[in-house]
Amino acid sequence: MLKGKKIVLGITGSIAAYKSCVIIRELVKRGAEVQVVITPAGKEFITPITLSALTQKPVVSEFFSQRDGTWHSHVKLGLWADAMLIAPCTASTLGKMASGVADNMLVTTYLSMKAPVFIAPAMDLDMYAHPTTQQNLQRLSSFGNHIIEPQSGFLASGLEGKGRMEEPDKIVDVLDAYFSETEAENSLRGKKILITAGPTYEKIDPVRFIGNYSSGKMGFALAEECARRGAEVTLVAGPVSLKCQHPGIRRVDVESCLEMRDAAAEAFGAADAAILCAAVADFRPSNIAAQKIKHVGQTLDLHLVPNPDIAAQLGKAKRSDQILVGFALETNDELQNAQQKLEKKNLDFIVLNSLRNEGTCFQSDENQVSIISQAGRKDFGRKPKPEVARDIIDELQRVLHGSIPGCSS
Repeated sequence: MLKGKKIVLGITGSIAAYKSCVIIRELVKRGAEVQVVITPAGKEFITPITLSALTQKPVVSEFFSQRDGTWHSHVKLGLWADAMLIAPCTASTLGKMASGVADNMLVTTYLSMKAPVFIAPAMDLDMYAHPTTQQNLQRLSSFGNHIIEPQSGFLASGLEGKGRMEEPDKIVDVLDAYFSETEAENSLRGKKILITAGPTYEKIDPVRFIGNYSSGKMGFALAEECARRGAEVTLVAGPVSLKCQHPGIRRVDVESCLEMRDAAAEAFGAADAAILCAAVADFRPSNIAAQKIKHVGQTLDLHLVPNPDIAAQLGKAKRSDQILVGFALETNDELQNAQQKLEKKNLDFIVLNSLRNEGTCFQSDENQVSIISQAGRKDFGRKPKPEVARDIIDELQRVLHGSIPGCSS
């Protein structure tokens, strides 16, 4: 995710400065554009000529490049960059950054930086462990900077400590992961997603109902993942004890299938996609007793009538620009049943899980699913439900962006 990213690399006066060449090479290899800003002390360890050859850009070190009035603008660098990485960062530079001592081009650029800043400390282990250094790190972290923890070694006292700069490839991995996460957080921005979750309760009398064991965990995990990626989420939730964490989720609480159908139908018209994860009761009592049914006689006959099929109704109403995802919880003939539902209910893809996979499905924190589409089938291993949610939403994004979910037989 570094392709096309503009990175300011700050280099300070540490013996680890030679590793900056490897950092530059790795950044460029992954598609980034790199501008080096180096302190005067840093040039004692590595030459600007070497750095310039790797970046194909002149190295910035002094405020004034010539005696003709031209100068390097730290403000422009702060606006140009997508990120600033200071590696290696000495204790001296840490202190200046934490205190705002802008006596060189690197610290001045840092103070003008509008993009996120990543700091890779490099120093003697005892120096890193000193309370002053730790205080400076805590202060810089509180400013929103990202501290890349150094490697461990042994202090003069013989105890283990940290101080040696992290390896270049791992430092670049941190930036890569940051931009991957940032892009994921915006990947569904502007999209409206409807999600149903949890069970439905169909009343028999004021104290009894027909229901199932659904906890709602899978549906809530899907809602959180969509909201994390920037979507505007409407979560139609049956009776569960779960709470929404993300402020981008609009929750609508319902109890029965009829209530869930009405809430889902109302939200579906404006939705770009809907994920029907709720475990909806297939039947409901034809009559609800006004009073608690007393224990009289040896049997109780209930007359049940079919509930509406929410997925089928939304499938009929689905426009060509909408995506509809269903769930199939099966106990036997899983694939055949899921494929029939896919066709019958006009779904774009269906998520299949089976009660034969012990420790998944109802009440569990884990799930194991397969995604079935017209293109075929893709199987996933057993994972925590938030991770399963990420797999499902990855597939949803592919469909929303006009491609078919990757499938394997």
